[in-house]
Amino acid sequence: MVVRYNSTQPLSFDILSVYVWGVDYNSKSICAVKGSTVTMYCTYTYPRRYWVRKAFWTKEWGQGSEPRDLSEDPEYRGRVKYIGDKQHNCTLRLSDVTENDQRRYYFRFLTHEPGGRYQGADGVYLSVTDLQVEVPERVKEGDKVTLTCKTSCSLSDRPTFTWYRNGRYLSSSTDQLHLQPVSRENKDRYRCAVLGQKLHSPEVTLNVRYGPKSISVSISPTGEIVEGSSVNLTCSSDGNPPVEYNWFKGTSSVGKGETFTMKKISSVDSGEYKCRSSNEHGNKYSEALTLNVLYPPKSISVSISPSAEGSSVNLTCSSDANPPVQNYTWFKEGGSSPVGYGHRYTALQSGSYYCEAHNEHGSQKSAAVTVTVKGVSIAVLFAFLGMAAGCGCLFAIIAVLYVRVNIVHHYYQK
Repeated sequence: MVVRYNSTQPLSFDILSVYVWGVDYNSKSICAVKGSTVTMYCTYTYPRRYWVRKAFWTKEWGQGSEPRDLSEDPEYRGRVKYIGDKQHNCTLRLSDVTENDQRRYYFRFLTHEPGGRYQGADGVYLSVTDLQVEVPERVKEGDKVTLTCKTSCSLSDRPTFTWYRNGRYLSSSTDQLHLQPVSRENKDRYRCAVLGQKLHSPEVTLNVRYGPKSISVSISPTGEIVEGSSVNLTCSSDGNPPVEYNWFKGTSSVGKGETFTMKKISSVDSGEYKCRSSNEHGNKYSEALTLNVLYPPKSISVSISPSAEGSSVNLTCSSDANPPVQNYTWFKEGGSSPVGYGHRYTALQSGSYYCEAHNEHGSQKSAAVTVTVKGVSIAVLFAFLGMAAGCGCLFAIIAVLYVRVNIVHHYYQK
């Protein structure tokens, strides 16, 4: 038995009796969870010729005035219970532990003799802790994860811990909870508690890190894309930590960021676009998005065949347009009316010609080309006229015969 002497005792005590005054605390320090109940165990001794009239715990060291009984302190009233006796057991129970309860506590007893009092010098230091669920700093998809219910001090006993997932009881075990390989869908909330105690830890959610799994690209505005307008391509992807976005046209990098904006879009912007999302755990490409820019005819030109001179000259009009040119119209300079339609035109007269290409988004004229059509020979002209005259006579004879036949037929009918 450890015997201690309290300086508050009167010096008139028999020197032999001093060594039997004492308080022995089972533990000099204990740790309790907020809201729990803690028990402080101790025993005490005193000379046989004394009997104890009052035994109590206090948070004050007995110097000068008499320390206050803990059960009479407003902060502790109703929460402390002396479960010892007036012989040798000095055990105390403190319930609903709060952070303010963290301090040193002493056992003190008074005997029937005015000077017969004693207070255990060492006391018991109570540390108060809360519970925290500790998760690994980095959790990757596929990892096996261990959660630990942590306290700021070592609990005096070896309690059983209870675990909860999404507010529902999961298991009772040690301070560790082992989880199977986790996935990005694991958004569960976990908390822990000491079995039989009111206090629960704050909830924690696993922060599972993973590379991009899904990716999509959208375009706005929707519908037809006309040259000169603005277009936004937007990439959406999952991933933890957040992903970075890069844009590609074919194999060439054209931009960065979640949204890629093209202002005053032109025909050269037509093509296939892809988005790549990436983080430290991987990357993923989107499906190709085809951008089809519509524009009026441009780069219009006229080609000549066989050459710029001849008895007749073939002119061909070419143009770049989307959608393709719907119609071509030919004009001869100096005239206001069209001289022909279609992709090709045969010029029979000398002069300067140009074409105009049309689609639903506009039109454009070509530069004029000059052609020279050679004259027809006199002999050929007379032969042509002779043939025309001969054909005319033949038609006249046929017409006369037709009329006569009809007249005769009519006559015989009568």
